[in-house]
Parts: sequence; C-alpha cells; structure tokens
Amino acid sequence: MNSFVYDIPTKVYFGEDQLKFLGEELSKYGKKVLLTYGGGTIKKTGLYDKVVAEVKKAGLELFELSGIEPNPRVASVNAGADICKKEKIDVLLAVGGGSVIDCTKFIGAAAFTDGDAWDILTEKTIVEKCLPIIDILTLSATGSEMDSGGVISNPETKDKIGMMYPVMQPKVSFLDPTNTYTVSKYQTACGAADMLNHILEVYFNMNQDLFMLDTVMEGLMRTILKYAPIALEKPDDYEARANLMWTSSWAINGFVNGGKRQAWSCHPMEHEISAIYDITHGLGLAILTPRWLTYCLDETRVAKYYQFGVNVFGIDASLQPMEVAKKSIELTSDFLFKTLGLQSTLSELGIDSSNFEHMAKKSVAGGLAYAFKPLDESDVVNIFTMCL
Repeated sequence: MNSFVYDIPTKVYFGEDQLKFLGEELSKYGKKVLLTYGGGTIKKTGLYDKVVAEVKKAGLELFELSGIEPNPRVASVNAGADICKKEKIDVLLAVGGGSVIDCTKFIGAAAFTDGDAWDILTEKTIVEKCLPIIDILTLSATGSEMDSGGVISNPETKDKIGMMYPVMQPKVSFLDPTNTYTVSKYQTACGAADMLNHILEVYFNMNQDLFMLDTVMEGLMRTILKYAPIALEKPDDYEARANLMWTSSWAINGFVNGGKRQAWSCHPMEHEISAIYDITHGLGLAILTPRWLTYCLDETRVAKYYQFGVNVFGIDASLQPMEVAKKSIELTSDFLFKTLGLQSTLSELGIDSSNFEHMAKKSVAGGLAYAFKPLDESDVVNIFTMCL
C-alpha cells in the first residue's frame, strides 16, 4: 500500500443547541462577518434569525451575500470576493448545503486575488491564502463542510470545475441534524445518492490498501441504505438525519482514501452533464453509477464487486462471484431508483446524445485513464449512452 498524510483540522459542533458557540468561534477571527446563503430557505425555517442573533450578541458587524445557486456560479464567487475586498471582511459564515459552502470557499480565496475568480478554477491563479470559513450545514450530501474542495460552474463556457486547496478547509462546522428536517424528499434522495457515490468512487479501487478502511466504507454505505429511506418517510427522525449528516462528512473528508491514488470516474462525467444541463449533482451521479459499475465489471475486477455485494447488501457468499457482482449492481439500482425514487435515465430529464462526444472529451481530461477501469472517450460515450 501507499503511504499517506491525514490532516483534517475542522472543528465540529455536532447536535442540537450548538449555535450558542457561534459568536465565540467567529470572534476568534475578527469583527467583520460575511454571511453567505442560497435562495432564502433559512429565513423560512427561522435559522437565519437565530444566526443573526448570535452574531449580533457577539458584537460583530454583519454583511450578506444571498442567492448562491444550487450549482454555484463563478459570478457569485466574484460578487462575494468584491464584498470582502470593499468591506475588509475578516471571516466568512456559510449557511446552507454544499453549494453555498463550495462557493464560500472560493470567495475566501478570491478575496486575496486580482481579476476574475475563474482564474483560480483554471489554475491561472494559485491559491495560497483564504479567509477563515465557518459553516452551518443544512443539507447532508456533498461533505463540503469537512473538506478543502469545491466545485464551481461557469455558464458562459459551460464548464464545471472542482479544485482542492488546504487553505480552503473550514475552520469550524456546526452540524445540527434538526436543520435538515425541512429538506425535501427529492433533495434528501439526491443527497443520499451523492454521499453513496463519494464512497463508491474510493471503494472500487484496484490499489491494495488497509482492510480497515474497506470495513469503514462498507459501514458507511450500510448506514445510507438503512437511514435514507427512514428520512424520506419521517423527515424529522433525528436518528436518521444524524446518521446521514455524519456519514456525508466522513464519506469525503479524506479519511477513507488512505493511500489510494486512483482517479474518480463518475464525478468527472457528471460534472460535464450538469455543466451543460444544470441538473442536480446527486441525481446525475445516481443515473451514472449503476451504468458505470456495469461497464467496468469483468473478471479482473469482479472480486471487488463480490466483496461489495456480500458485505454491503448481504448477498449469499456461496454464490459465484460474477452472480454476486451482477446482483450487487441490481440492488444498487433498486436503491437509487426504487427506494429513493430518483429518475433513472437522462432521457427523462430531456437530455439526448447530442453533447456526448463533447462531454466525454472533457471528462477524460480529468484523468480517467487512471480510474478503477481506465476509460477513454469512446468508453465514456458508451456509458452516457447506457444512461439514456
């Protein structure tokens, strides 16, 4: 196995009634706070008023940027960076899901650069500094609350690019499962699909690594399979929401990666779909994942599918490996499309094959030659076609 470095310095306040520590944590970084959020749901739920009250009680000056999009745009990053520069902001407070937190990370980085924030995503500008970020999570999905990465879209170029910089790691995350009670069934389902795929992208790997990490990933996946259906039926079930929230953080904070060096597959492909069609990220991953698993299955890789099927779905270990593998893919599809109720094809979303070659070319540029199964442009087109 490969050696690795593990460093996740985010401080987490998990559970109810933790916002009483918000002012204390913000005050460690200065007096001027930029609050970032999306379409205003936090005002309807009352969370906005609670946050503002804590900020004011701490004697801090508050500025706001609202309207951050579900697939955050570079224009929002630029707008936030402009506020930071003009008002000399000390600390950023992101309240929302992964899109808000992603956008806020790049706002913090762009505050120290000149020019367009898109230069950061295209690596014309290298990030060396970032304003401190504190977040309050309202949607279990992307894990952005506990990692140093983010994904930003540029509608003008039809690009969607993800980058990671250690300085963008949130300093503090407030994870209160009750803040996810009002999340819709659809977004809850998409979030479950997203976090499941984060684990699968690492789990399906040809690198030999720690047995312990595979068992952790299997436990995380079983947690999603168990609690996502409960959250769908009982949105205010604290145990279900808490398990999903903590799973979303640990699915992608780097812990399960160990020493693996293999490139991810479904994420680069999905980014190209949502860059053009602006669909929900988790939905795109749900549609891609079982087709990708099917396309990659062969005698060389069947052992991993067998392990997945037996240890995650409880399939009879006495069956032939290939039978277990195919059954595991079938059960994954059933979970995504029947249990979660997500749409199962690109055609249902009004997406045809007209952009497949273009999307495949850009997907492969992300390093798919080094994926679980090496993929070239024709392979990616085939996978997209399977999703129609």
